[in-house]
Amino acid sequence: MPRDSAELRKLIEPAVTALGFELVGVEFLRAGRGVLRVYIDHENGIGIEDCKAVSHQVSGLLDVEDPIRGEYSLEVSSPGLDRPLFQARDFERFAGHEINLRLLVPVDGQRKFKGTLAGMRDDHVVVQMDDEELVVRLDQIDQARLVPDYSSHRTEGA
Repeated sequence: MPRDSAELRKLIEPAVTALGFELVGVEFLRAGRGVLRVYIDHENGIGIEDCKAVSHQVSGLLDVEDPIRGEYSLEVSSPGLDRPLFQARDFERFAGHEINLRLLVPVDGQRKFKGTLAGMRDDHVVVQMDDEELVVRLDQIDQARLVPDYSSHRTEGA
């Protein structure tokens, strides 16, 4: 995770948790105007009103603290079925799930990987891919997301 996202997380997390939500993660994308994405969760799920409440709170905090130069858009959402993984605790919590992983620097000429998350080992993320095991430091990961498991989600009327 880029360093500025970690600093933004430290700033934003108290406001999100004060509203009763879990801060899943923060992404700041500099392309174009810039986008600050804040992912929140709650044991009862996340609705549009939850996102609006957190957006209002975080927007006020960002206006006062002004940690980002220039213009940007603030987006607040649930993590969704393809939940992004940000911290070591996420990689432990979702061990056994299939993930897509993109590294900052290629390993053996490859930056994108897909496999089963085995968790953490000695402060490294471990992903099992067929007969191979990928072991990388958390700071080497550009992006990690769960692969949605649609078989565990029923559709209405099913």
